[in-house]
Amino acid sequence: MFEYNFSVRGYELDSYGHVNHAVYLNYLEQARWELFRNLGLLGYFHENDLLLVVIDVHMRYSREISLFDEVIVRTGITSEPPYLVFHHKMYLKGSNLKICSATIKTLFTDKGKLVRDIPKSITDKLIT
Repeated sequence: MFEYNFSVRGYELDSYGHVNHAVYLNYLEQARWELFRNLGLLGYFHENDLLLVVIDVHMRYSREISLFDEVIVRTGITSEPPYLVFHHKMYLKGSNLKICSATIKTLFTDKGKLVRDIPKSITDKLIT
């Protein structure tokens, strides 16, 4: 399980004073970028001309979040060839209050947009 922490910023709020639903996708994408960076995989993607493409998103919103809320995203990953699937759960930090959950299905492609198998070196680092 991988964790990413952040604070809600003012420019992410909508006219109701809470985070707009679409911003949650940005949070989850940043959690994935941080996961890849922390595991040293960004260079591997670049060196092997691999792109990770989101092809399916399922989200369930449980509660709103507001300015300066401290949030934690917990991410588990499964390999369902040819898909790499991210299972995100977002919580208010320091509590068990779930904000949302999401399943994000991805595919690896090359720069020519051809689908590639999930490299074993990726699954060895990501699948725990």
